Amino acid sequence: MQVYRAHSYKDQRGYDDQIVVVVGVGNSGVDIAVELSRVAKQVYLVTRRGTWVLFRNMDHSYPFDMALNTRWWHILKQIVPSSATSWHLEKIFNRRFNHAKFGLKPKHSILAAHLTVNDELPNRLCCGTVRVKPNIREFLPDGNGIIFEDGSEIKNVDHLILATGYSFSFPLAEHGTLIPVVENEMDLYLYMYPPQLSPKNTLAVIGLIQPLGSIMPIAEMQARLFFEVLNGNVVLPKWRAMQDNIRERKEKLQARYVDYIDYMDELARLIGCLPALGKYAISDPTFYQKLLFGANAPYVYRLDGPGKWEGARNAIMTLEERIYAGMRGVELKENSISTNLEEKDLTPATGPPFNERQKRTNILKQRLSRQFNF
Repeated sequence: MQVYRAHSYKDQRGYDDQIVVVVGVGNSGVDIAVELSRVAKQVYLVTRRGTWVLFRNMDHSYPFDMALNTRWWHILKQIVPSSATSWHLEKIFNRRFNHAKFGLKPKHSILAAHLTVNDELPNRLCCGTVRVKPNIREFLPDGNGIIFEDGSEIKNVDHLILATGYSFSFPLAEHGTLIPVVENEMDLYLYMYPPQLSPKNTLAVIGLIQPLGSIMPIAEMQARLFFEVLNGNVVLPKWRAMQDNIRERKEKLQARYVDYIDYMDELARLIGCLPALGKYAISDPTFYQKLLFGANAPYVYRLDGPGKWEGARNAIMTLEERIYAGMRGVELKENSISTNLEEKDLTPATGPPFNERQKRTNILKQRLSRQFNF
C-alpha cells in the first residue's frame, strides 16, 4: 500500500483497477475520489465528521453564490436567527442530496464551517464507485489493509491518499516571526494586517479568507483598501483596537461562517465606496430591484466613492445575461448587452398603470421563489 499526501496526486493515470482510500472530505479529497472513481476498481472516502456538499447551481440552475449572496437574503439573515437560517439551507441541500443516508451529515451547522463543492459526488455514491467510511482505527498487520472505527475493514489497498489539510506559515516575512501561525490560526486585522506593524501598515496579506462566496472579489477589495491606506486616504486603528477587533472576530467565527456581504461592506465603508442603495428606490426602482434581489457583484462597490466606474450600473443590470450567455457558449459583442426585456419595459414609480405595477409584482414573486423556494 502506497501512502502519500494529496499534494502528490496529479491525475488518474496509473490507478486503473486499483483500490484507493482517500482520507478527508474537503474539496481536494472529494475531487480526487470522484476523479479516480472513473478508473479505479473501488474508491473509499474516509471522513471523521462529515461535510455539507454544495452544488455549484441552486434551483433553476442559478449559481449558488449568486443565489445566496444577495442583499435581500443578507437582510433576512440579520432578522432571522442563525439557527433558523441554517435549518432552511440544510433543508434545501438535503432535498437534492440526503447527507445522512450517505453517512456525510456533519454535527456542525451548514454555516459553521467550510463547505465542500462538488456536483458529481452524489452520483458516484449512488452507483457505488465511491463509498463513505468512518475514521481509520488501525491498519492490518500486513500493512495493506485498513480497519475503520465501525469495525469494517478493507484488504489489499493499493493507495492511501491523505487529503487532511496542511499547515501553513509565512517564512518570507522575517522568517515567519512577523506573522506567527499557531494551530493554523494567525492574528490579522481585517484578515489582512499584522497588528505589530501598526501604525505603518505597509504589509498586508491578500486573499487569506474563506467566505461563503467568491474569494476574488474580496481579494480585489482588500487590494483597494491596502492602497488607500498606503496613500494616506484611510487611517487604520491603533494596535490595541486591532487586537480587540481580532479577538471579536474569532469569537464570531466559532458560531458562524465569514459572511461575504458583511465583510465586503466593512472594507467598502473604510474605503468610502459603500453606496447608499436606498437612494435608488425612488430615483431608479428597476435598478434598485437588481441591487436588492440580484447578486451582490463587486460592481456594486464601483457605483460611488474612490474607483467609481460609469459602467457599473450597466454591468449590474446585465450580469445574469452575461453569465447565462457564458453557460450557453454564446459570445456577446462589446457594448451589445441589453437588459432583460421584462425589466426594460418597467417604468419609474411615478404613477405607472396597473398592468405595469402587476408586472413588477410578478417579477418580485419569481425572484423570491427562485431564491427561497416558496
